[in-house]
Amino acid sequence: MALLELRNITRRFGKLEAVSNVTLDIAAGEFFTLLGPSGCGKTTILRMIAGFDAPDAGSIALDGRPLAGIAPEKRPVHTVFQSYALFPHLTVAGNIAFPLEMAGRTRDEIRRRVGDTLALVHLEDKGDAYPHELSGGQKQRVALARGLVNRPRLLLLDEPLGALDAKLRERMQGELIALQREVGVTFVFVTHAQQEALALSHRIAVMNAGRIEQVDVPEVLYSAPRNRFVADFIGTINLVEVSVTATAPDRLELAAAGLGALTTAPVADAAPGTRGALALRPEHVRIGRAGAPATLKNRVEGTVAEYLFLGDVTVYKVRLADGSRFEALETNAGAGRAQFHAIGERVTLQWRHDAGVFLRD
Repeated sequence: MALLELRNITRRFGKLEAVSNVTLDIAAGEFFTLLGPSGCGKTTILRMIAGFDAPDAGSIALDGRPLAGIAPEKRPVHTVFQSYALFPHLTVAGNIAFPLEMAGRTRDEIRRRVGDTLALVHLEDKGDAYPHELSGGQKQRVALARGLVNRPRLLLLDEPLGALDAKLRERMQGELIALQREVGVTFVFVTHAQQEALALSHRIAVMNAGRIEQVDVPEVLYSAPRNRFVADFIGTINLVEVSVTATAPDRLELAAAGLGALTTAPVADAAPGTRGALALRPEHVRIGRAGAPATLKNRVEGTVAEYLFLGDVTVYKVRLADGSRFEALETNAGAGRAQFHAIGERVTLQWRHDAGVFLRD
């Protein structure tokens, strides 16, 4: 049985259906992420789990126990917010101790558990400091410590890294993974940052307009998106309008207007005439000089419109014959200075027959 069960939950605000008939199972010990653009309903789901809001329809159960009617402070759940929500007049130790004091724990137990939790987040020397004396990363760790000190069954994290700069955010991602692995508490994490979700999560639910588009492990979401929204929202991808011309056990034959015949991996029930899009990640596209020998099944030519040097890789944006743009990613792994394809240069793009995914309209 799942630790957390959401069954057909719906939440409306006037005429707006913020969450629409969502069903999810989240396992004990899982790092589960709700990912989607602003306004998609992910924070509303978090608030309903926490008890700050109630569904208009459906049910939520924790450990098989329905949560309807149970006040937020009575649920074995804690929420960590982007704003940290620390008490400025309390020390770090005082902030962490607060949930234990509210639960009526003894002074000795509070002292012991606060000390253990400070060690867990590597803030042993900050117990007497006040929030205004801490860096952003330290404040975030205090908020996490306060959420974990009474070992909830579930820790809810609402964009907890959103206020941090890029480098600190990356470091905190590593600390979150290690912390979750060490304490074994189930994390339900809300973010709109795709790379963050891919890096942290055991599984991800991609949301759009109040609905779940796909739930999967990060590798499957990235390499086998179920529809255009997921393909386009997770990372960078090329989407080429195509129609199926022929099928075979090991491939689909496609026609792309202005680009000619293409081949991709087979899809069940994709009959000739089916329209859709070929979804192809830039890192699967090989770029070379125009007229280079064809070594892969799919091949198109175009002109370099721009490129972005990102240190370890260079991203090329190539204008194709039909006016569309295609992205190719090339690693800068060779010795010496990276050699670029110049803007205006004619190039050939090639990719394997099984590199792309056909998505029906």
